[in-house]
Amino acid sequence: MNDRYAIIAYNRLAAVRYAHTWSKSRNPKYLDFSNLGGDCTNFISQCIYAGSGVMNYTPIYGWYYITSSNRTASWTGSRFLHKFLTTNQGIGPYAKEVTLSEILPGDVIQFSRQNGPIYHSLLVVEIGTPATYDNVLVATHTFDVDYNPLSNYVFEVAHYLHIEGVRT
Repeated sequence: MNDRYAIIAYNRLAAVRYAHTWSKSRNPKYLDFSNLGGDCTNFISQCIYAGSGVMNYTPIYGWYYITSSNRTASWTGSRFLHKFLTTNQGIGPYAKEVTLSEILPGDVIQFSRQNGPIYHSLLVVEIGTPATYDNVLVATHTFDVDYNPLSNYVFEVAHYLHIEGVRT
């Protein structure tokens, strides 16, 4: 851990509220990437930003969106977001990969094929006790959904990213 940054709590409620507000529409502040490879990770980044309030403006390896042509790959690319969240030692949100039972609302789930790249991102909006594929509910874009059970998806591998905090 780097002692030069203050750590603040990730506002899970704000991230989930943002997801509910924009899951079936588009925030005009951001380009819709639906026809450019998919909008899921762009939407998830917006949700995380709503919960963190901090972007990392490090060129190439950071996580930010200024305009559609001035952004990092991690803002819109699922595998790049995974790498940013799980390796970030600087400003912004950071996460660790956990099990289904350890995720919370506001956390991220990503799908990949066995030994393949991550290809889809979702935001957890609600969880039952104990967490199961039927009661973990998500929101995402490209195929716009809210309160959608994880059991509605066909995937080989799920990566559960628990956002631990935000460095400022």
